[in-house]
Amino acid sequence: MPNRPSFDKVYMQFAEIISQRSTCKRLSVGTVITTTDYRKVLAVGYNGNASGLTNGCDREEPGNCGCLHSEENAVINCDAPRETKKYVFVTHLPCPMCAKRLINLGNVERVVYKNSYRINDSIKMLESVGIEVRQYPDEE
Repeated sequence: MPNRPSFDKVYMQFAEIISQRSTCKRLSVGTVITTTDYRKVLAVGYNGNASGLTNGCDREEPGNCGCLHSEENAVINCDAPRETKKYVFVTHLPCPMCAKRLINLGNVERVVYKNSYRINDSIKMLESVGIEVRQYPDEE
């Protein structure tokens, strides 16, 4: 039997691919929300402006470019019931505000991120409400 990739690898690669849709000038970020048995993708998101607005940043200021964050878009796109248990795969560690959005999504059990972010306050915040946070190891 061939060497099969782990689900973490598959969904992290999916997050990286969807991040290529980003229209943010500074950082391309992708998010994939799945069920905890990995059988369903519940939502995806990438950072960029709101639908119907210009595909670009509103401002040049880092952290305040006006783009919706990928996690924010994934939460908006997720129509799964709150009671559905979820895993979140993100190319970059969520910022504190996106961590709060993921908390309010309900039943997020794990957040897996690949790249660090300039602010890491979200790790303690997520863990304080029982959400496991893991940095994805580069398997290549």
